[in-house]
Amino acid sequence: MSAATASSDWKALAAINTLMASSLPAMAAQGPWTPAERAALATLRQLHLQALQHTRNTSHELGKHLSDMQANKEGWLAYALTNETAATGTPA
Repeated sequence: MSAATASSDWKALAAINTLMASSLPAMAAQGPWTPAERAALATLRQLHLQALQHTRNTSHELGKHLSDMQANKEGWLAYALTNETAATGTPA
């Protein structure tokens, strides 16, 4: 999970999340957790929290970027038209 988080591998994180959601309840239904299982679960919980925070941060940054793009849409269009005109030599 840490490698998927570090590389922003959203497909892998989604697959891991789905696997956890289906596996953990089944494992818990088998009886009390052993000390080793509790330790592994605590580590998994920490990794999951880190992945969640990374996802939230990335989502926030993407939202800011999209908002900035929307706010500057007219400028981008004017820039694109100017470059097209310069490349083709024809007036816009």
